[in-house]
Amino acid sequence: MYHKTKPYRIFTVFNYILMIAISVLCVIPLIHVLAVSFSGKAAANANLVGLWPIDFTVDAYTKTIANENFTRSIWVTLQRTVLGTAFSMGVVILAAYALSKENARFRRRNLYIWLLVFTMLFSGGLVPMYILIQKLHLMNTLWVLILPGAVSVWNIILLLNFFRAVPKEMEEAAFIDGAGHFRTLFSVYLPVSMPAIATLSLFTIVGHWNSWFDGLLYMTNHRNYPLATFLQTVIVQQDFSKVTVRPEDLENISQRTVKAAQIFIGMAPILIVYPFLQRFFVKGIVLGAVKE
Repeated sequence: MYHKTKPYRIFTVFNYILMIAISVLCVIPLIHVLAVSFSGKAAANANLVGLWPIDFTVDAYTKTIANENFTRSIWVTLQRTVLGTAFSMGVVILAAYALSKENARFRRRNLYIWLLVFTMLFSGGLVPMYILIQKLHLMNTLWVLILPGAVSVWNIILLLNFFRAVPKEMEEAAFIDGAGHFRTLFSVYLPVSMPAIATLSLFTIVGHWNSWFDGLLYMTNHRNYPLATFLQTVIVQQDFSKVTVRPEDLENISQRTVKAAQIFIGMAPILIVYPFLQRFFVKGIVLGAVKE
């Protein structure tokens, strides 16, 4: 058989080695950040920490969690992630269902699809968007982190193709039983499309959790920063005056350990959620990318 041939076995071994190497390269930085976050001030400042903590301490975590600006940024991020994902997926599901209908039932479907695709290729630019946000009085509000990116054309196209793969007999049976479009959507399409919906939801969650530029652009008050913007300000801009621990706290801990603790706390929720939805990835993406 083909899978027992020598070239196939060599290819399989090479794939395993390559994937293991990539996994190690991804995991080592995480372990290093975790080790630094639990290390003492002297070892961290001297850059002596490798993959294991030196002078183990949890002071960086206690000071970070006690910092009001940091905990507030987590709360802002949780709100934008939950509300943003729910709002975005609601729009995506409704749009994908409508656009998956045949031309005879939705004569202008192709026009709307092309208009959506057009927005993927061209945009008004950053300055007009900023002016629009100002005119709508959305600056320094939670909704400025949710509404501008609520309509994901890529997600709509993927889910649209997934809906097209649903057998028409199931939809017709629902209509014969007296179901309307909303009942058919929630009783027929959504249950069989959970792999795609779970996959797109996770992509949306990760996108909201890691988004920092919109917070930096639209939030003039650092107290309204989401977590990613908070971390970007601390790590990249090296601005410790507004968004990190108090100066007197740095007598016993290092800025490096504080930054490492903040980074790991920021990554932890995604690392926890990811494994539970990972099993949907292959099925959701493959089926959503194939039109039957």
